[in-house]
Amino acid sequence: MMRVLEFLVALAIVAVVGLVVGVALPSHGHIERTQVIGKDLRQVYDVLNNFGDLPDYAELSTAGEKPQFTDSGKAFGTGAEVSWTSSDPKKSGQLSIASVSPAFDQITTATSESKIVWNVNNAWRGDNKHFTLDLKRQGSRGQLTSVTWAYDVDYGWNLASRYSYLFINGSPAAFIQFSLNGLQSLLGSIPNTDYTDLVPYVAPAKPTPVLAISATSPRKEGLDALNGAIDGAVKQLNAEAKKLGVNVTGPRIVFTTDYGDTTVAFDVALPIDASSLTLDGQAHALTAYQVPALAAAGAASAAAPAASAPAAAASSAAAAASEPAVGDTDRYNRLVLGHGISAYLALNDATLSAKWVGNGAGVPLTRDMLRTYAQTHGYKFDDVVAHPYDILEPKADGQSDDQRVYEVYLPLKAGVPTQTPEQEAGKSQLPASDASAAAPAAAGTAAAPAAAGSAAG
Repeated sequence: MMRVLEFLVALAIVAVVGLVVGVALPSHGHIERTQVIGKDLRQVYDVLNNFGDLPDYAELSTAGEKPQFTDSGKAFGTGAEVSWTSSDPKKSGQLSIASVSPAFDQITTATSESKIVWNVNNAWRGDNKHFTLDLKRQGSRGQLTSVTWAYDVDYGWNLASRYSYLFINGSPAAFIQFSLNGLQSLLGSIPNTDYTDLVPYVAPAKPTPVLAISATSPRKEGLDALNGAIDGAVKQLNAEAKKLGVNVTGPRIVFTTDYGDTTVAFDVALPIDASSLTLDGQAHALTAYQVPALAAAGAASAAAPAASAPAAAASSAAAAASEPAVGDTDRYNRLVLGHGISAYLALNDATLSAKWVGNGAGVPLTRDMLRTYAQTHGYKFDDVVAHPYDILEPKADGQSDDQRVYEVYLPLKAGVPTQTPEQEAGKSQLPASDASAAAPAAAGTAAAPAAAGSAAG
């Protein structure tokens, strides 16, 4: 009996001590970590003001398992939400953007600091859990950004929650530090392209039948040579359209397929009013352009020893014999018309677009700005498979070559929002001084733009 009594007394003492310690522990927890990132504040701000890139930098994987992410709410800014699920319920959670200061359209090269608050909903103990991300411009030219990532939580009078304060430098702190490291790596892979003045729109896919031909131009010969090659291709395509009895319905589209160090390779296309062409009395329905999968045989041949001269000649002859004839489809699913001309359905992807006013030299820079913008906003793209393109709007009366309007498009993968923040805010794609010369087209209604890097060379 005495031992039982001693045990109960000891248990009571432990309970009292635990109660006293619990009451003495803080009712609020706070930790923070700081890292300086070699990127402009605008890029860091944009990455953290949406959750599109979160899977690429946040430390959310466990034991090699990657969680499943689901976006909800808005795509950008206050109201954006992302949740993730894991086989371990304790590893699932949700983040939502609670507040942002200043608003995205008030971020300029002169903005010195910004604050973004994320609400946290996960298995960590406590209430009112949130991350605060303070951004401050640093460096002699303001080219660096200091990111202070803080975590705050209220424990109240829940003593079990108060005891979790002892572990705040465990999972929460590790999540912050690993995510800061991941954020630095992600931003390091994004080009330092200033897109402050860019007003991009998201446009839906607009499958369009086209006639197309491939061409190249030496970069050292400049815009004149490039424009000459494009004009020559357009002339050939117009002649082919007349021969086929179809009408050209819009300006030329130029898809840049390879913007090399010495040569620009591109496809020039003209939209037409027929989705089926008749060749030698047989109708051929046009189909969507497709990039062929890499053939295993091709990879094996690349690794094989060089063939003898007679064998190589025989192989070349066989390859020539296997070239698709007029009326066949080639490896890109294009209908072969002869003389290097083909027909197919283009513009099959949603796009991120912007307008450039000036001569063609500005198109490559606009394309680069679109790429960087897409990366910081979490829009996925593969411009090797789906080539950027641009379109030169028709020339207005009295308009000089340095006042021309180019629409530059970057094809996007599935899962992008229907509007950019600028588009949702109703911002014009053209500067005010150019609005009278050419009003901005509604998203998805303008003719397809020509390939990024095309006439802009």
